[in-house]
Amino acid sequence: MSAMKEIYIDKVIVHMGVGESGERLVRAEELVTKITGQKPVRTIAKRTQPAFGIRKGAPIGCKVTLRRKNAEKFIGTALDIIERHLAASQFDQTGNVSFGIEEHTDFPGMAYDPAIGIYGMDVNVVLERKGLRVARRGIGRRRLPSDQRVNREEAIAFMRERYQVEV
Repeated sequence: MSAMKEIYIDKVIVHMGVGESGERLVRAEELVTKITGQKPVRTIAKRTQPAFGIRKGAPIGCKVTLRRKNAEKFIGTALDIIERHLAASQFDQTGNVSFGIEEHTDFPGMAYDPAIGIYGMDVNVVLERKGLRVARRGIGRRRLPSDQRVNREEAIAFMRERYQVEV
């Protein structure tokens, strides 16, 4: 296989939506820092939803972007938690995969604390091939050829081969 056809993990985004700012959001940020080893960034509400008490621009969650070795290590741990089972519907047309982890206590070294409660999180894995810079660069930008994009079937094959995932 050509080096340009090889699929790799570009990044892993770990998102924890709390729905409100304040003490719950601070605790969620501390948990994400413990689990991933990186400081999270706050996410803000895009629009006001009075039924849930959310205002536009208010911080309602946190996220961390992991790359390279940190991403690979986290993916191995996260897939162990969900018993290496993913549904085909969790893969999108551009080769990304997303899944949720219901409880932060499933991670090694994390214990249930009644003062904190239980938080869930979303994990998004972005798969790419080399050469994507052509579509992102400022000068000389070009459309990415369709055979250079990762599709759903290739993403499923990659996850099966690399992480022994059942789909």
